[in-house]
Amino acid sequence: MPRIVRCALIQASNALSTDRSLDQIRKAMIDKHLKLIEQAARKKTQILCLQELFYGPYFCAEQNARWYELTEPVPDGPTTRLMQKVAAKHRMVIVVPVYEEHMPGVYFNTAAVIDADGRYLGKYRKHHIPHCHPGFWEKFYFTPGDLGYPVFETKYARVGVYICYDRHFPEGARILGLNGAEIVFNPSATVAGLSEYLWELEQPAHAVANGYFVGAINRVGTEKPWRIGEFYGKSYFCNPRGKIIAQASRDKDEVVVADLDFEMIAEVRKVWQFFRDRRPETYGPMTMQSTNSAAAD
Repeated sequence: MPRIVRCALIQASNALSTDRSLDQIRKAMIDKHLKLIEQAARKKTQILCLQELFYGPYFCAEQNARWYELTEPVPDGPTTRLMQKVAAKHRMVIVVPVYEEHMPGVYFNTAAVIDADGRYLGKYRKHHIPHCHPGFWEKFYFTPGDLGYPVFETKYARVGVYICYDRHFPEGARILGLNGAEIVFNPSATVAGLSEYLWELEQPAHAVANGYFVGAINRVGTEKPWRIGEFYGKSYFCNPRGKIIAQASRDKDEVVVADLDFEMIAEVRKVWQFFRDRRPETYGPMTMQSTNSAAAD
């Protein structure tokens, strides 16, 4: 019997110039997203995910301690508390990516997960932190995640989170599947030219390899004064067979909605027994910094 859950993604452009005060920037982006969340609610969304660092620009385009002031505690910060009220109002599970302050000087790229009754369920902290391309200076801002790969038992489905650059690493995606995820959301900020060719390749591959749904979110537009390129949107859902079943445009604020049949997970896994046929006892070298696979004669 089908088990249909209506899920949604929000992609959006930056609302204010980066030379405005941080309070103004945060308020403008939250106000914009509240309107988009209302759109999702009118479409009877049950699970919703916002884009990476949703209440500001992608400030990692520069190295400037000014942006540390966008941090806030999770779950006791104002944004998580606000979204708890919004989630309860709409009976909607919401994944809320924020810039978390753990303690002064220790900051994480984090996503809070809020259940449909407004309860805070926990958080995921981004593990893989890039610092390798002009305009992606994330190690200046973020400590690598230290909470593992949790899966959250929400009212409607078991939800996992992977954030942006994490998507290039299949290991965590596999652990999320082993931990019981039925859908994995990947809130991102990625620009044309650098890794766009991977956008519709890697995450459908994760969906196939692990037999779950994926919701991939990207922002849209350019963010001046930085010149790292255009955020190309194209947020999408794909199913456990790796097929993209709903996708946003390249350049517009948009709410992408899809009805996902979670019974498909069991159907696919009955055919492709990837979890059964794993050989974890042979994977030890994956946890070593370097290996020498050459056999001695």
